[in-house]
Amino acid sequence: MLQSFDATTRPADGPPRLRALRAAIEALGVQGWLAPRSDAHQGEYVAPCDERLAWLTGFTGSAGFCIVLPEVAGLFVDGRYRVQARLQCAPDFTVVPWPDTKPGDWLREVCVGETVIGFDPWLHTPDEIETLERALKGSGITLQRLENQIDPLWTDRPGPPMGRVFAQPEALAGLSGAAKRETIAGALRAAGQRAAVLTQPDSLCWLTNLRGADLPRLPVMQAFGIIHDDGRLDLFAHVAKFTGVTLEDGVHLRPPEAFEPALRTLQGPVRLDKSTVPLRLLDALREAGVTMAFGQDPCARPKACKTEAELAGARAAHLRDGAAMAAFLCWLDAQSEQIVNDPEHVLTEIDIARHLEAARARDSQLVDLAFDTISGSGPNGAIIHYRVTEDSNRRLIAGDLMLVDSGAQYRDGTTDITRTVAIGPVGTLEAQCFTRVLQGMIALSRARFPRGVAGGHLDALARYPLWLAGLDYDHGTGHGVGSFLSVHEGPQRLSRISTEVLADGMILSNEPGYYREGRFGIRIENLVVVRAGEPPEGGDARDWLEFETLTLAPIDRRLILREMLSPGERAWLDAYHARVLTLLRPLVDTQTAVWLETACAPL
Repeated sequence: MLQSFDATTRPADGPPRLRALRAAIEALGVQGWLAPRSDAHQGEYVAPCDERLAWLTGFTGSAGFCIVLPEVAGLFVDGRYRVQARLQCAPDFTVVPWPDTKPGDWLREVCVGETVIGFDPWLHTPDEIETLERALKGSGITLQRLENQIDPLWTDRPGPPMGRVFAQPEALAGLSGAAKRETIAGALRAAGQRAAVLTQPDSLCWLTNLRGADLPRLPVMQAFGIIHDDGRLDLFAHVAKFTGVTLEDGVHLRPPEAFEPALRTLQGPVRLDKSTVPLRLLDALREAGVTMAFGQDPCARPKACKTEAELAGARAAHLRDGAAMAAFLCWLDAQSEQIVNDPEHVLTEIDIARHLEAARARDSQLVDLAFDTISGSGPNGAIIHYRVTEDSNRRLIAGDLMLVDSGAQYRDGTTDITRTVAIGPVGTLEAQCFTRVLQGMIALSRARFPRGVAGGHLDALARYPLWLAGLDYDHGTGHGVGSFLSVHEGPQRLSRISTEVLADGMILSNEPGYYREGRFGIRIENLVVVRAGEPPEGGDARDWLEFETLTLAPIDRRLILREMLSPGERAWLDAYHARVLTLLRPLVDTQTAVWLETACAPL
């Protein structure tokens, strides 16, 4: 099995660790400490050795931070994780709704008198610290750079990751690393910049056509890089990870400890992305007198706009993944029928995750899961990023909604799909909510929009059917997806706060949902790719874009209230299911093919 179901933290561990951290910072003469989720690469995913927030608090979500003060420890988490945080953490940690509550406002409210908050400048971006300092101006609360105070307390901390690096074939990437480096170097020259500092693992993997195994579920290597305006790339990483790898001419491998000294020798202007680099790098460049130019990671948009080879790989991966999903959903339907007919029949959330993994494992191109499968039944489905463990594992019962959010890392593409399935007959409320979520997903799938539109312009399309009923969900509607890289890729996304303009070749998730705490969760997710579109007859001759749906798997028709759908919505769903049936039927066994006929029948 690729996925483990062991609980990795315990609420009881948090209080003594919190006391030890408070004693450590008190000895330094400071009153607080910022404990982020992030590592020095400032990505969403971190290696076990960098799970400092989980070690301290017990919270294992992928976003959040803790502000430790003498009398209170505020754990800031967004709407995806508030239920999870309350379950995973001891009462010593106060769950703070973020970003509704800003850390600066919270500190002004809870701090008394002059207060110094310490932080590790390797674990925070310049944007983050500058925003907090502005919010605290005039309050008597100040921030102070310090050595990390959690690491000395974490006595059994794992070592740094040393996953093997391997090449991603140019046939799958669509461009050589040299061609990519020349594109980035050309952009630097055009901007009058001499170099750019790269800290995001997926940016460096994309740029070099390399992959690795340093982070759970992500085929990336952890490294830092400096790309120069002549196309040379200095790559700072542990040499032992590159055994058997031949680097392209112009790529120079150097040890990690050479990174900061190399920064100090650069001739500026040097580009840095203030939203993704650690603050320590700005400090080092400033101390050396190197001129800086701030701008987006130069690899971000080129990486997001997939080549034709990457898109072909994505379509092939989704076709095979769809066949695995069909076999899994066919099996789950049979299990559901047994649960309804025999109350003694036992099926658990772990059983479901294991069976789905086994279905995918039949594909020889499977490398790993894209993330731990979210297998949440009934009330657990309302925990948006629920991770089932042996402790939380729930047995399914008739009337449950079963939410399964999963994905896979194949050599030719990354998949991410969510389906919500009825375990026998469900209530009217559940069907109404499911249908509204489906309407939002269809609205985005059918969207046609002029070039220049950003994800923030489209997010409301998915929410509108829910808003009409006074309902909403506390997560973005869609995230970017990489090509055998990160399943959560920026800068593209479908979110009310996104200003990134969408462009041809960007892959995104389309995943509205609805969650009723303590009862059920609903999410329907397909991956889509931005492509050129045509205006309808009589429409303006503008430069239009639209979405092509990549994901292929039936949507549970038993949960749909047909009368709530418009003719256009029904037509889209029937056409989608017809396409699913046509493409998947040749790839599945006879039993699954028969099941697909029913699952994909027109409404």
